[in-house]
Amino acid sequence: MVIFWFRRDLRLIDNIALYSALNENNDVQPIFIFDENILNKLENKFDARVNFIYNQLVEINKYLIKEGGRLLVLSGKPIEVFKDLLRKNRIEKVYVNDDYEPYAVKRDAEIEKFLKSENVEFIVKKDAVIFHKNDILKSDNTPYTVFTPYSKKWKLALDTCNLKEYPSQNLFKNIVKTKPIEIEKLEIYGFSQKKYLYPDKEINIEIIRNYNKTRDYPAIAGTSKLSLHLRFGTISIRNLVSIANENSEVYLNELIWREFYMMIIWHYPETIDKEFKSRYRFIKWRNNEHEFKAWCEGKTGYPIVDAGMRELNQTGFMHNRLRMITASFLTKHLLIDWRWGESYFAKKLLDYEQASNVGGWQWAASTGCDAVPYFRIFNPDSQTKKFDPNFEYINKWLPEFKESKDYCKPIVDYNFGRQRALSAFKDI
Repeated sequence: MVIFWFRRDLRLIDNIALYSALNENNDVQPIFIFDENILNKLENKFDARVNFIYNQLVEINKYLIKEGGRLLVLSGKPIEVFKDLLRKNRIEKVYVNDDYEPYAVKRDAEIEKFLKSENVEFIVKKDAVIFHKNDILKSDNTPYTVFTPYSKKWKLALDTCNLKEYPSQNLFKNIVKTKPIEIEKLEIYGFSQKKYLYPDKEINIEIIRNYNKTRDYPAIAGTSKLSLHLRFGTISIRNLVSIANENSEVYLNELIWREFYMMIIWHYPETIDKEFKSRYRFIKWRNNEHEFKAWCEGKTGYPIVDAGMRELNQTGFMHNRLRMITASFLTKHLLIDWRWGESYFAKKLLDYEQASNVGGWQWAASTGCDAVPYFRIFNPDSQTKKFDPNFEYINKWLPEFKESKDYCKPIVDYNFGRQRALSAFKDI
C-alpha cells in the first residue's frame, strides 16, 4: 500500500504529490492526521481554523467515496501515527507535499528517518509555492534578503513549466478500494458544529485586475480574500499565479512576497522569534500589559487601529492595510515587542501562515529583512484620511465612534509615541 498524506494541500485537483502517488501506483490510501502537537497548543478547542480543515476533509471524503475509496482520518502525534500504521499495514511509500515552517521541517525529518529505517520511501514534492528553498538564489548562491531583486529573478525564472496543471482528479481509479466511512459520524475530534462564515474560494478576476486601485481601501471589496485558501491549499498556487501573471503585476507581487517570506523562514528558521537584523535584538521594548490589552480589544482611542482589531476579533480576518497600521502602532507608538503582536495574530487570523505573519510583523517593526526603515512610522490619522476618508470602515466596526462621548481617549499621544520609538531605535 502507498500513503498520500494531506497536510496544507486540502484539495483533490492539481495536487502534485497526490498526482504523483496516483500516477505511479495503483493502491493509494489518502490520509489526514490531526496533529496533537499543534492542536494541544490552541487556546480554543473549537478553533475556527480546525473547523475549516474538518469541513474540507468532509468534502474530500465525500468525493473519494464516490470513487470507491475513502479518506483515512487519524489523530495523534504524527510519528506515533506512522508507527501504528506500519504495525498494521505493509506500506511501501509515503507521498507528501513540502512544508517550510520550522516545526514542519523537524516533523518531516523525524518521520523520514523512521520510515527509511523501515525501508519505506518518503517522497516529497513542491506544491504550495512556485519556487522554494534554493530555487531562487543570488549569483553567489546565497539567499536573497531583499525583495525587489528576488522578485525580478523570480519573474525571469517563471515559465509555463512552473504553471502546468497536475490533473490528480483524473487518476482516482488508483485509490485503495475500501469500505466508506462518513467523517461526519466520527466522534474523535470534539469540534463545534457552529457555522463559521469563511471567504469563498472562487477567484474573482475583476478584483485581481483592479487590485492596484482597490487593495488599500478596507471599506470596499478590493482584495481577493484567498489567503485562507492559500494557507490550507484548497486552491492551486499555480492556477492563481497564472491568473495574476496575465491580469495584475501588483497582485502577482503579493504572491511573490509570500514565497519570499517562506524562503526566508526556511533559510533562517531562528527568525520566527528572533529579529532578522541582529542589532535590533537589543531594543528596549516597554511591553506595557495594560496598553497591550487595550490594543487587543480595539480600545486604543485611535479609530482606524481599533476598527482593525475589532474586525480581527469578530471575523478572524483583517484587511492587509490594517495589518500594517495596527502592527506599526503596537511596535512603534506603544513600543511593545513585535512577538506579542505576532502571537496574538497567530491565535486570531483564519489565514495565519507563520512565514508571512512573522515577516509582516518584522517588516512593521523594522527588525526584519527588507523592512520599513525604523523612522517610517504610520500616522493613524493620515492613514484614515487616505484610505477611509468617509469613515465607512471605521463606522462598521466601531459603532461607538459616531458618538464621540462614548469613544475612549487615545492611550498615547501620537507625537510623544513617535519620538519615543525613534529614540529607542536610535539608542542601538
